[in-house]
Amino acid sequence: MRVGLILGEALTGLRRNASMVISVVLVTFVSLTFVGAAMLMQMQISKTKDYWSERAQVAVYMCREEATVQNCADGPATDEQIAAVAERLASPALQSVVRDVRFETSQEAYDNVLSLMGEDYAEFVSPEQLNNTYWVNLADPSQSDVISEAFKDFDGVEEVANQLQYLDPLFSALTVATYIAVGIAGLMLIAAVLLIATTIRLSAYARRRELGIMRLVGASNRFIQTPFILEGVFAALIGSALASVAIIAMVQVGVGDYLSSQIDFVTTWVNLGDVALVVPAVIVIGVVLAAVSAGFAIRRWLRA
Repeated sequence: MRVGLILGEALTGLRRNASMVISVVLVTFVSLTFVGAAMLMQMQISKTKDYWSERAQVAVYMCREEATVQNCADGPATDEQIAAVAERLASPALQSVVRDVRFETSQEAYDNVLSLMGEDYAEFVSPEQLNNTYWVNLADPSQSDVISEAFKDFDGVEEVANQLQYLDPLFSALTVATYIAVGIAGLMLIAAVLLIATTIRLSAYARRRELGIMRLVGASNRFIQTPFILEGVFAALIGSALASVAIIAMVQVGVGDYLSSQIDFVTTWVNLGDVALVVPAVIVIGVVLAAVSAGFAIRRWLRA
């Protein structure tokens, strides 16, 4: 098989259908950019979850004066009830779940509030309004329900709260955004596949006389089909390259220079190391789809 002749035929087809090729490049570029963005968003969700899962604590709030739950019917937690909670946390039943425990008095909580919010808040908050609290770090953050069940009906305990639950709305919003990006990418990929197939059929129609001559002289189907497949692959490869550049710029400028300086609670961001995993996948997806759609289109045209 003459490689030079095949490449020449492919380049000729690209020149003859320049406008359609540009359309394929643009659609492939947009669709693969969405694919890469969806991959990076899912990586960011995983990174954020892993970071906060290791640091999130379960808070065991002891009863305070204003508590209205059933466990606090007798008023603020007594020293005996506070000690009973500490004993339960140190018990063999929870030993494999609890990594370490820190106790914070209501006065310490009050001092922390003033240090964070300023002394002006002293007239709105008093130590009696805040809870004595056990802050529990877990060996496995997914087992927070074990702590909740252990103190569900425990006298003197007002509430057991998992800090990670406050980030659930954020994770849910990011997941929905990922699904939207995947959906848009899927629609754009379908459009790219249809455009590639249309381009190949138009290119074959424009060279129908040449193809007829090639058949008469005994050229194999593989020899005839390969230039058309290369046309689709070349166009998709250019679109994939542009998408890769856009993804790199998005992470380097959008995430590295902007988002990381604007959002404080996310401390682990996707980086160029993650891009190095996404870009090859994006290129492979683009090339494979182009090769498959172009091959299918030219085989159908030749059989017609």
